[in-house]
Amino acid sequence: MDTNSPISSPWPAFQPLEQRAMPARSESVAQMMAWLEQVGEERSWPPKSVFALTLCADEALTNIVSHAKPADDAALQIKLQLGMLDGGIALCLADNGREFDPTQQASAELAESLDEAEVGGHGLRLMRHYLQRFEYRRSDGWNCLLMVVASQDKAS
Repeated sequence: MDTNSPISSPWPAFQPLEQRAMPARSESVAQMMAWLEQVGEERSWPPKSVFALTLCADEALTNIVSHAKPADDAALQIKLQLGMLDGGIALCLADNGREFDPTQQASAELAESLDEAEVGGHGLRLMRHYLQRFEYRRSDGWNCLLMVVASQDKAS
């Protein structure tokens, strides 16, 4: 899959609305977060849903940029598709790095105090808290992470 081609989503019911591609660099993460917020505003999605999806996407993108290694000599690339799935707002995030399934990793244990807290693993806890669906598949040499949030504010 070249960097300009669309993501071949391994979730057939996924309905893409918008797509972006970026090199895996730290400065690209802020641009993608601004794009997600802009699309959410343009489509009048609930602010809480956009916040949750943006927060989780920021965590996932930062981890890819910081830790992913290319599967071959190609430059590490990231593709995002934003759309709808099962009535929720969905983000399919794909990278061409070595195979890695974050959904199979354990969340870090919560510490008794900040002094005892360790760095790492807490982003997974955050994603599992905010996302209705958090799934991984490997497709055509790409890691594909699906993140889905509610498309409506829940009644209080």
